[in-house]
Amino acid sequence: MKTAIVTGGTSGIGLGVAKMLLEKGYRVYATYVGNNFNEKIENFEAIKVDQSNRNELYAFIAKIKEECTAIDCIICNAGMSIRKSFTETTDNDWDAMMEVAVNSHYILIRELYGIIPNGSRIIFTGSQMGIMPHATILGYGVTKAAVHALAKNLVKEFEGTGTTVNAVVPGFVETPWQKEKPEEIKQNIYKKTAIHRFATIDEIVGTYKFCIDNPFVNGSLIEVNGGYSYK
Repeated sequence: MKTAIVTGGTSGIGLGVAKMLLEKGYRVYATYVGNNFNEKIENFEAIKVDQSNRNELYAFIAKIKEECTAIDCIICNAGMSIRKSFTETTDNDWDAMMEVAVNSHYILIRELYGIIPNGSRIIFTGSQMGIMPHATILGYGVTKAAVHALAKNLVKEFEGTGTTVNAVVPGFVETPWQKEKPEEIKQNIYKKTAIHRFATIDEIVGTYKFCIDNPFVNGSLIEVNGGYSYK
């Protein structure tokens, strides 16, 4: 049985990708923060890991190394958004957002490099806000732009192994977080999107499946945004 890691894997896109991997026959380890995840799913283990805390991250890595001889797929999905204005964002806020989205995933892949077999898959969750300036959270957009660059640069580290590294770049998606947006803001986003709605989680998950199934897709930023900002 192949083994996968999905960071931020108990809700939204992360959980959708984890379930897709389970259907493909993987055993899945998922990291998460927040309320306890108590759902029992066969071959799925949810582990509470604050990825802004390196002690917790390294403890998770140690667990993986102890329990697994190979990691065949890593989905770098965890991210962090602290909604403050540019001038109100503190050093700690900036560092936390960078630590979760960028640094923790760099460390995770580096530390597990020796047990990533040839022909594996590494997929990052980017964001349209890493390509277009973010309207309200500069730090979030910058972390996602860094995620895109990390995915592209890691391609060289896995050259010749058959392991591919890509980033899925969603626009707005009907995740629990987005559902909390006021209706007026949603309608404004719909007007900027040629499809006139948010993506479903399944529509985004299909892109991760494409990256897993197609061994020639490598070093790509795959935008799935419904034609966002088309006019």
